[in-house]
Amino acid sequence: MPLHLTEAQLNEPVTVYARNDYATLYPEWTVSEALAHMRQHPPPGRIIYFYVVDDSMRLVGVVPTRRLLLATLETPIRDVMIAGVIAIPASASLLDACEFFTMHRLLAFPVVDELRRLIGVIDIEAYAEELAETGDSGGAPATRDDVFQLIGVRLTRAQQARPLAAFRGRFPWLLCNVAGGTLAALLAEIYQVELNWQHAVLALFIPVVLALAESVAIQSVTLALEAFREAQPSWRDLFARLRSEAATGLMLGLATGLLVGAIAAGWQGLAKLFLIVLGGIGIGVTCAAVAGLAVPHLLHLMKRDPQVAAGPIALTCADIAALLAYFNLARLLT
Repeated sequence: MPLHLTEAQLNEPVTVYARNDYATLYPEWTVSEALAHMRQHPPPGRIIYFYVVDDSMRLVGVVPTRRLLLATLETPIRDVMIAGVIAIPASASLLDACEFFTMHRLLAFPVVDELRRLIGVIDIEAYAEELAETGDSGGAPATRDDVFQLIGVRLTRAQQARPLAAFRGRFPWLLCNVAGGTLAALLAEIYQVELNWQHAVLALFIPVVLALAESVAIQSVTLALEAFREAQPSWRDLFARLRSEAATGLMLGLATGLLVGAIAAGWQGLAKLFLIVLGGIGIGVTCAAVAGLAVPHLLHLMKRDPQVAAGPIALTCADIAALLAYFNLARLLT
């Protein structure tokens, strides 16, 4: 399902592409009155959601089609509507609207003015050449997911084409790495005694300890982002997957820790070094796998873009966890 919008079109006001053939209801109507009104005055366009407005056309709620059809006829619209409506301001661009679609994954959004009066509706057809007719349940899930994915790709490309916008979107998250690097330097100062053990032999293996933790963190982040294409994350899904990812991280940590620990101990002739390296890598990689899975989920659930933010945050968590495990095992065993 190709997208045909140019960069210039994406920067146009969202109102240019907003439809005005939306369906409105009033909160004091009953479901029976609403259905009768729809039959007598059917909107010319396709209906995705019913928008509830007051006498001044201020948006007060939204009613999904399925919810309206399944409610009893005497039920007031205010009892079936969803009050917390996500609306796009009229001052937004079509590119801004992309973010709403990719983050909230709804088929349409109302467009409102500064007084929250409904002035139009923007739906996925603004981005896609064709889209199967859908109701509240939305037709074929794969088709919808593909459309949202394509919108997300277009959004990313458009953002990266504007250097200043790309800088503002990416720079704040790099501060996580700045903070992590500063904290790592502080840890090196705190654990100076351990680092000076046996002519600073522990310092030789810090790069490999960090590299393994960071690699596993990036693997977990990548797999988590890929999984979002199949299903939207939820708190239940996060908790269910954490145990599995932790077990995978532990196996990866033990396997690589045994290998690097054996090399380190054989090279330096220190049995304690084997245990320190094994433990540091084992714990660090396990924590990295958990962070790599958890961070993208948490960001998505908090309506933040995990593609930009997940990597720096997960890597910082992985580095600090690995260093703490490595240094504390050295303090315990030396």
